[in-house]
Amino acid sequence: MLDRLEQQADQWMTEMVEQGTDDQVFASGYLQGHLALSLNELDEQQPHLLSLLSEDMDKRISAASSELAPDDLNLVRQAWLQLLHRLQQLVN
Repeated sequence: MLDRLEQQADQWMTEMVEQGTDDQVFASGYLQGHLALSLNELDEQQPHLLSLLSEDMDKRISAASSELAPDDLNLVRQAWLQLLHRLQQLVN
């Protein structure tokens, strides 16, 4: 399951780079590093894998708020919600 989530996230990020606006490219690129770290810390066997990923990413984005301008932080949060929605469709 973890591999499928990572593959879906990579596909989404590729789509953002190829078809997204400058803001979408920025936000997806910013998320990429945080997502890689989060996925690396998760264990395939953990129950509620997507919930744990969501919680961890929310914490990472909140912690990074001091390094982003408010508008950029909003872009990153919106991009994460879009990606999370796609990942939830994969699981359901």
